[in-house]
Amino acid sequence: KAVRRVRRRELARISMADVLGNLSVQEVGEGLTALTTATLAGALDAAKLEWERSRGPLPIRFALILMGRLGGHESGYGSDADVMFVHEPLPDAADPGSAAGCAQWLAQKVRSALAMPGQDPPLEVDADLRPEGKSGPLVRSLDSYRTYYAKWSDTWEAQALLRAEAVVGDQALCEQFTKLIDPLRYPEGGLTDKEVREIRRIKARIETERLPRGANPATHLKLGRGGLADVEWTIQLIQMQHAHAVPALRTTRTLDGIDAAAEAEILTGEDAEALKEAWLMVTRIRNGTVLWRNKTAESMVTDPQDLVGVAHVLGLGQENSGPMVNEYLRATRRARKVVENVFYG
Repeated sequence: KAVRRVRRRELARISMADVLGNLSVQEVGEGLTALTTATLAGALDAAKLEWERSRGPLPIRFALILMGRLGGHESGYGSDADVMFVHEPLPDAADPGSAAGCAQWLAQKVRSALAMPGQDPPLEVDADLRPEGKSGPLVRSLDSYRTYYAKWSDTWEAQALLRAEAVVGDQALCEQFTKLIDPLRYPEGGLTDKEVREIRRIKARIETERLPRGANPATHLKLGRGGLADVEWTIQLIQMQHAHAVPALRTTRTLDGIDAAAEAEILTGEDAEALKEAWLMVTRIRNGTVLWRNKTAESMVTDPQDLVGVAHVLGLGQENSGPMVNEYLRATRRARKVVENVFYG
C-alpha cells in the first residue's frame, strides 16, 4: 500500500509539471519510467520480506527485466509495466522445484499487489512478451532462457529484446541476463536477407491486421502511418543490422537510436529529423489525450471539444486545435516517407 501511495503522489507531480510546461516529452517518459521501475522494485522488496518472514531465506536470486516502452524509458501515462521474470537457484537451494515455486510466488505477488483495486491507481504488470507469450511459463530460470533462445528464438523475439533493460532485483543476475541477450539483439554481422524480409513481413501484417476496425490509418497514434510503430520498427531494424559495428546503437531508447544512426550516417540528417519530429509529436499528443480524458488513447481525438482540450493541455492554446491536427498529419506523412524508403527499401 505504501508503494502505491507514493506512486499516486509522484504521478500527480509529473502530470502537473507536464501540464505547466516544465517537462519535455523525453523528461516525462524518463520520469514515468523511473517511477514505474521504483514501484516494481518496492513491490519486489515487500514480496521478498513477506517470504522471508513466513518461510525463511530465499532459495533463489530473482530479477525483473523491463520490456517495451518501459525498457525504452518511454512510458506514458496509460502504460502498463511490460516485464519478464528471471530467477536462478542458489547453490545450496534444496531442489530446483522449490526454487521454481519461490520464483513463481514472487512474480505473482508483485503482480497481484500492484494490480488489486484500491484508492491508489493500479499498475498492470504485463508479462506477455516472455518466451512463448501467454502459453509459456510466467517465470524462467536463467538456464531456461539460455536454452530457449539457443534453440527456438525467432527474429521478432530478438527484436523485442532491443528494449529489454535488466535493472530490478539481483544485480548480478541482471548483468548475466544482459550478457545472454546482447548477441541476440545485436547479432554479429547483422541480419541475413531472410531475417530482414521476415521483419518487414511481420510489420506489413501488423499494419493490415492489427489496426482496429474503423480506425483511420492517418490518425492512429501507434499503428497509423508515420506513428509510433513506424518510427520504432525502422530504428530497430537499423539496430539489428548495424549495432554489432556501431556501439552507440546499443540503446533501448528510440530517440538515442535515431541520433546514433544519423551520427553513423546510416540515416541522413533530414530522415532522422523527420522520424524524431513525428515520434515526439505523436507521443506528446498521446500523453496529452490521456491527461485530458483520463483514459488511454490510441487514435487522435475527433470530437471538437476533445481537440480543444488536448490543445489546451499541451499548452498550444485552445484556438490552435486545428493547426495541431494539421501539424500532426504533416509530420507523420513525412515520417512515413522515410519508413517506406528506409524500412521497406
